[in-house]
Amino acid sequence: MRIGYFDCFSGASGDMILGSLIDAGLSPGQLREELKKLRIPKVRLKVKKVLRGGISATQVIVEGKDEKRSHRDLTEMLRIVERSGLEADVKEKSKEIFRRIASVEAKIHKKPMEEIHFHEIGGLDSVVDIVGAVWGFRQIGIERLYVSKVNVGAGFVKCEHGILPVPAPATISLMKGKPIYSSGVEKELLTPTGAAILTSLASEFGQMPSMKVERIGYGAGWHDLPHPNLLRLMIGTPDVTSGKERVAVVETNIDDMNPQFYDYVMERLLKMEVLDVFLTPISMKKNRPATLLTVICSCEKLSTIIEFLLKETTTLGLRWHEEERAKADREIVAFRTKYGEVHFKLARLEGKVVNVSPEYEDCKRLALKKGIPLKDIFEESKRLAATLLKKRTVTIK
Repeated sequence: MRIGYFDCFSGASGDMILGSLIDAGLSPGQLREELKKLRIPKVRLKVKKVLRGGISATQVIVEGKDEKRSHRDLTEMLRIVERSGLEADVKEKSKEIFRRIASVEAKIHKKPMEEIHFHEIGGLDSVVDIVGAVWGFRQIGIERLYVSKVNVGAGFVKCEHGILPVPAPATISLMKGKPIYSSGVEKELLTPTGAAILTSLASEFGQMPSMKVERIGYGAGWHDLPHPNLLRLMIGTPDVTSGKERVAVVETNIDDMNPQFYDYVMERLLKMEVLDVFLTPISMKKNRPATLLTVICSCEKLSTIIEFLLKETTTLGLRWHEEERAKADREIVAFRTKYGEVHFKLARLEGKVVNVSPEYEDCKRLALKKGIPLKDIFEESKRLAATLLKKRTVTIK
């Protein structure tokens, strides 16, 4: 698995995100070819190398020659994306980001979403930034994105609506629940477009994950600041985890909730990247049948999980404690079976392979694609796994 980490010590904007991707290895030529699918002939992408605080970086400039339109509304922006030649998943994610921006702007200005306008180069720079970022992350192979706490800046910014405080209302609305701070520099460091892209594509905000860095890219901001005005992107693979760690175990007894709700609760918890969640049938006072809901998570997520359970279930209280857990070294590797590529989860103990498990979703995808029974895909994968276990060694292909 390839992961990415944005170090947002000077905020983020759409052009800085594109710049960091290109600086980390994304082909500007391929990006330009992809953006041609938007069928906007008057807009072009300029890429150049600059220095910010003595550090080499890539700056991206969206230029619109002879562009007379000063703004476009949400409907027009969505129509541009929908009528493009982009792949379906890029279209859908890009439209989702536009809707998120329009939604917060509509709430702030008390207007229908359809009346929200995108300014600057008729809003076309926003299309390039958003579509370019969505496509770029897929092209460069980033499967999971992490983001640091974000420096949003300070002071005031002049825009279409007049003088607004920094962070702008739309920006702070998009960043609800995410860690932000201000270093005191009186500039708008985090833009609404930057906030929308980060919060739509990132899996988690906070500390840098343990990772083996393979590429580093710097996207340049426009202004010269007391600190390097850069967005740093690190790309690599998850570092193998091993040994002991502290975890939080959260429990609650529930006897009055619609059983159908458990599917929703468990799905939401897993998307929050808890370590495990499970249900246990129990009997409570008066021999009343009930369910024990148990969540295992990192200690850092404890407050978030508690808040979620109190809001989303019928429990009136819960309990938790910390425990230590031991775990084998883990990594994900890909091997080619006779049906296609399948990812395996490897577990090592003292350097030796002790377990290899094929990923269910990969086997399911191949079964649906090739019209082969799922059990056959699993059997082939298990056969390969048995061979690897017997050798106690793995060569990544």
